[in-house]
Amino acid sequence: MDKEQANQRHDELKKLLEKYSYEYYVLDKPTVPDSEYDEKLRELINIEEEHPELVTPDSPTQRVGAEPLDQFEKVQHEIPMLSLGNAFNEQELRDFDRRVREGADGDISYVCELKIDGLAVSLLYEDGILVRGATRGDGTVGEDITSNLRTIRSIPLRLTHPETIEVRGEAFMPKKSFNALNEEKEKKEEAPFANPRNAAAGSLRQLDPKIAASRNLDIFLYGVGLWEDEWKETHSDRLDYLEELGLKTNPEWRRLKDIEEVIDYVTSWVDRRQDLDYEIDGIVVKVDQLDQQETLGFTAKSPRWATAYKFPAEEVVTKLRDIHLTVGRTGVVTPTAILDPVRVAGTTVQRASLHNEDLIKERDIRIGDTVVIKKAGDIIPEVLRVVEDERSGGEEPFSMPETCPECGSDLVRLEEEVALRCINPNCPAQLREALIHFVSRNAMDIEGLGEKVIAHLFHEELIHNIADLYKLKKEDLLELDRMGEKSVNNLLTAIEQSKENSMEKLLFGLGVRYVGTKAAKTLSEHFGDMDRLQKASAEELEAIPEIGEKMADSIHRYFQREEVTRLLSELSDLGLNMEYKGMKKSEQASDSLFSGKTIVLTGKMEIYSRSEAKKHVEALGGKVTGSVSKNTDLLIAGAEAGSKYTKAEELGVEIWNEQQFAEALQE
Repeated sequence: MDKEQANQRHDELKKLLEKYSYEYYVLDKPTVPDSEYDEKLRELINIEEEHPELVTPDSPTQRVGAEPLDQFEKVQHEIPMLSLGNAFNEQELRDFDRRVREGADGDISYVCELKIDGLAVSLLYEDGILVRGATRGDGTVGEDITSNLRTIRSIPLRLTHPETIEVRGEAFMPKKSFNALNEEKEKKEEAPFANPRNAAAGSLRQLDPKIAASRNLDIFLYGVGLWEDEWKETHSDRLDYLEELGLKTNPEWRRLKDIEEVIDYVTSWVDRRQDLDYEIDGIVVKVDQLDQQETLGFTAKSPRWATAYKFPAEEVVTKLRDIHLTVGRTGVVTPTAILDPVRVAGTTVQRASLHNEDLIKERDIRIGDTVVIKKAGDIIPEVLRVVEDERSGGEEPFSMPETCPECGSDLVRLEEEVALRCINPNCPAQLREALIHFVSRNAMDIEGLGEKVIAHLFHEELIHNIADLYKLKKEDLLELDRMGEKSVNNLLTAIEQSKENSMEKLLFGLGVRYVGTKAAKTLSEHFGDMDRLQKASAEELEAIPEIGEKMADSIHRYFQREEVTRLLSELSDLGLNMEYKGMKKSEQASDSLFSGKTIVLTGKMEIYSRSEAKKHVEALGGKVTGSVSKNTDLLIAGAEAGSKYTKAEELGVEIWNEQQFAEALQE
């Protein structure tokens, strides 16, 4: 076969195999026997071996063609992959509906989708070719797992149209694949996976794609991230288009006209979910109109236009054998129930939260009791109540100790708190937990420093406080068990790189009481550097809109402590960045052409992408919204502008074409 014939046959086989895969893995309607698919694939492999120049990223032969990785690269999501707020009953769904109607104009319709219990991922296609797949991560930064996602045969390597688009979905392990995997693990006397979600996540985070390929994973796509040339007006239109592109969507989604239909749909799945070949833990409810979604916007953590209805928690009965105590980084002593192993909501549970001493007394929970447990939000196991009829008389009442189980210091109960707290600043448990918090993803994000490694370093007395992390020596680390030269080098590199983090990462990592990630960024943006924040009075802090009296007092007290001043000085000497690296509000444009104006973008943009245009407007002080109203100051219209253009004309809103917008930016 000469090169021209090989090239022609190669294209034919690629198209045929793409068609067969789509029919088998997406439509579940194969038109040829497996033997024919295998025969065609073998022919394609032979051609590519003879003509390696014909191998392309979208070839079916490349699904398991990558070499094992040393580690996953980080991926920045241009549009954050936010989590959803939750609703746990009909009233909370109606409350969600009320908030939506108060925040958006016009008739509201919804789309309901099954909430797949898997791993959220994004797929980026450029000109129709899959170029990258990533995990959700913390919503802003994920991990590049392209090689593993390529092994999922329901993910097309080439779309039916040459679209540049980022799509989002849930990768999961079907129940039959999960059962087969655990049977295999049992034969090898390995620990089985607790549930299909953990199995899917573990499979996609394997450094060797061949392992992921052997796990028979699947995917449902449910949304769009970055799509510069978007022309759809509803979420339901998006879902239809994803299917048209050859992407697999869940066939059970429905467009519903009001919240009552939503509630009927939700109720119908409470029992039916057991009939599915995959796990679901709820129903996702989304506003259908995209312009209404944009009007409603987002909170810091989740969209206001969507919620996740969580199915009622499963309750099971087991025996409470003991109560253990743990000390957190803030000194709070938390009791935990030790249980006979029992399966609940898909996982085996042996520990459950008892929250505090008052709850134990209120529910009269005793060691040896038969208890009812559930998973709050299908995540955290907790003890609900005692089965008193099962008591034999030998159960032991429990009382909290007077001293810290870690350091022996007296425990105190602060005013207006139910928790007992160790206030010894040198308590080893608090120091250890503070270090674990400092290196966590939302804080300094030091890869390779997980809980076990921190605990090991702490136990070996190589670290006692945060500053010690930046004084670790290679020769000391190499003497530890399971610490080879490569892992030590990677760890030290990650620690060194963390010095460059923006101020808000360090501030959150310090663990100031009441200061979460959002408050840390607000404070960093306001003050600009750690020195100004340290010197701020409680009144200055409270004057910041997002900072309340309680938080302001906590921050002020924290920075007045001598040991904190010494720590920050030492960290600065060690080379850690103490400044905010983002743009401060005071530096943002206040007198530009778009300052204070509400602007709507519509139609197909040619000079700028939609996301570029939005960034320009926001950088120059404007606000971009998704719908035209009497509050709109300017409509910027590309080609095929449609209904928004008509409405702007009716309301007398100023309208620019894209050329006028470009000229204004140049000026």
